[in-house]
Parts: sequence; structure tokens; C-alpha cells
Amino acid sequence: MIGYLKGTLIAKHPPELLLDVGGVGYEVQAPMSTFYNLPEPGQSVALFTHLAVSDTAHNLFGFMQVEDRTLFRALIKVSGVGPKLALTILSGITTAEFAQAIAGSDTAMLVRLPGIGKKTAQRLIIDMKDPLDKLDLIALNSGTPGSNGLAGREAFSALQALGYKDAEIRRMLKDLDTDTCSTEELIRQALKGSAQ
Repeated sequence: MIGYLKGTLIAKHPPELLLDVGGVGYEVQAPMSTFYNLPEPGQSVALFTHLAVSDTAHNLFGFMQVEDRTLFRALIKVSGVGPKLALTILSGITTAEFAQAIAGSDTAMLVRLPGIGKKTAQRLIIDMKDPLDKLDLIALNSGTPGSNGLAGREAFSALQALGYKDAEIRRMLKDLDTDTCSTEELIRQALKGSAQ
């Protein structure tokens, strides 16, 4: 599984971008929420990724925020929601807004998204309540690691690789300065804090 890519942005043509990682060009599909935050071509970018394998293709999806990837993975498990519709949802609504719509059974907000009718909205509300409760996405705020610079996202990914759950990582990184600390320092402080 390819879970994270860091490299040079070569081109961006929504919904696809091309990322050079060590001389290998990765074609990545991404929601508009990611495109809005991409730098200009030629600059470095880091993305959390999800590799979807089917009989006919291997598609790589990229996200600036780990929470967006988490929601994407939950969405594609819902009957009738494939990767394309999941990208549409993430392009039209923030992860926190989606979580609030599900928690409040707000079908009106969901049907405003392209490709989502009333039946799909109702199915999303029923099928996504439990996953969202477990993922704690409704608690997102501007202090969530992953929204505050590359070091925060890299530390989040590294702690995931060590086996920590997303909610636990958010707690570990909550009070750390993800804007100025290096990735290594964030990881060290997070692990030190969790051991106390």
C-alpha cells in the first residue's frame, strides 16, 4: 500500500496531478480541497494517499489532510459510493461539515452536492454515523495536526505507522507547535508525552 508521497509537483489538472518522487512520476487523483492548497508546479508537496486496486486499474488518490483520506476510505465502503463520488463529496464540503451533516441527519446539505440525491443522502446518514463516531471527525478544528504544515502531517503519518489510532495521535499532537517544530521533534515530544 502506498500511504504517503512527498515530491515535486509537476502538473495539476483537476482532478489529477502529477508528482515526481525520486524520478518516478505518480498520477494522483485528488479532491478540490487538496487542489486549493497545492503549491505552484516545481515546488515540493506531501500527500497522504490511498491506492485503489480493481480488475481494470490501479488508481492513486491524494489528500493534503489525513482526515480527508480517512473520510474517503470510510465513504468508499458505503454501498453505491465509489471513489469518484467520494472525491465529489470531499470537493464540495469539508470533512468537519460532512461529519456535522451526518450527525445532524442534514439531508438538505448533502443533496446540494453533485451526484447525491435524497436516497443516497439518507444512505450516507445511516451508513456513516458509526464510522464517524469512531473516527471522531466531528471534533476537527484548526488546531488539528495535519492542517498546520508539513511537519505536522509527517509526524501524524509516522505515528500512524507506529500503530497509534488517529484520535490518539490528535491528542498526542494537540498542544505541540506543529508550525515551528521539525518532524523529528514533534514525534519525540509526542512519544515522550504519551509515555508519561
